[in-house]
Amino acid sequence: MPIFIWEGTTKKNEVKKGEMDAADEITVRGILRRQGFKSIEVKSKPKDISEYLPFLKGKINEKNVVVFCRVFSTMINAGLPLIQCLDLLAQQEQNKNFAKIIRSIKEDIEGGTSLTNALKKYPQIFDDLFVNLIAAGEAGGMLDVILERLSNYMEKALKLKRRVKGAMTYPIAVLVIAVSVVALLLLKVIPVFKTMFEGMGGTLPGPTQFLINASEFTQHYFLYMIAIFVAIYIAFKRFYKTEKGRLMIDSLILKAPVFGLLMKKVAVSKFSRTLSTMMTSGVPILEGLTIVSKTSGNKVIENALMKTRQSISEGRSIAEPLAETDIFPPMVIQMISVGEATGALDSMLSKIANFYDEEIDVAVDSMTALLEPVMMVFLGGVVGGMIIAMYLPIFKLASVVG
Repeated sequence: MPIFIWEGTTKKNEVKKGEMDAADEITVRGILRRQGFKSIEVKSKPKDISEYLPFLKGKINEKNVVVFCRVFSTMINAGLPLIQCLDLLAQQEQNKNFAKIIRSIKEDIEGGTSLTNALKKYPQIFDDLFVNLIAAGEAGGMLDVILERLSNYMEKALKLKRRVKGAMTYPIAVLVIAVSVVALLLLKVIPVFKTMFEGMGGTLPGPTQFLINASEFTQHYFLYMIAIFVAIYIAFKRFYKTEKGRLMIDSLILKAPVFGLLMKKVAVSKFSRTLSTMMTSGVPILEGLTIVSKTSGNKVIENALMKTRQSISEGRSIAEPLAETDIFPPMVIQMISVGEATGALDSMLSKIANFYDEEIDVAVDSMTALLEPVMMVFLGGVVGGMIIAMYLPIFKLASVVG
């Protein structure tokens, strides 16, 4: 729907300005006259350059959705009507693409669609968890409460994700620097030494000759090497998209020496918090487990949770099949069992999530402390070894002259 910029004078001769979504200019003038405005000027809002260049609209990320949910929750709690909330959210949203989607949701609701069905049109932004909780809130007449729970959950989930990503930033950065430095030495520095050594004559030490050969190979086949790495990356991505590939790689991730333990703790925390939020909001446990498994991010854990769901549908408790997965620690199984017995499973799951959030913080700090010296020794060993190898002929020449 087009957007119009309007300016009008109130009965008190105050000049007001604003924007309005409407079918045409006549509709805007009619709405403003009914609101008591006079001397009305209306014109179409010029299209932003991002309308013609989609990549300038900005990608909608998790932070945009978290902020949207938090502000939406605050507005609903304050008693503002749903349509007005969405209109204000669209106006203040800096991401043009997301603002357009919010306006579309508002228009769907004005046309008689429920908020749940309007959100379902954008599964790439609002996942099954988000939509199902909103559906529970609408059905139970407690949309404000559900939005607040959802915003709290999303904020904690985003914080957890950033924590894990932050732990991986350092080793990846060091690895990229190491590869860049080695490539620079092979392509630019070693050829200079090669020319100097050829003028000296004689036989070069083994390490020096190896580096010179590696430099010549890199110079001749550099573009082919890049093409091979790109091909490997594309092949890996395609393999990971397959059922077998994802299961194999996700299994290896969970079995990794240090990182695997961290990922298991992340999985337990995410499972506990997500299922707790859904159960507290009135979502049935079988439906909740289906959604939790899809949002786990790991195929091994997804399969384990779906088996658990199947067992529960056959009459078993949740603790027994979870114990058989060999993913969840005995302490978690015992706490879930106690929660089932006392009828406070949602509260117990929340406590488990809080505990494992702290465990993840400790694990991330420990992993970072362990990786820092290892990566520094690795970087120093690679670069230092190359430099020593290139200076070996000079040391040999100095000993001969002496």
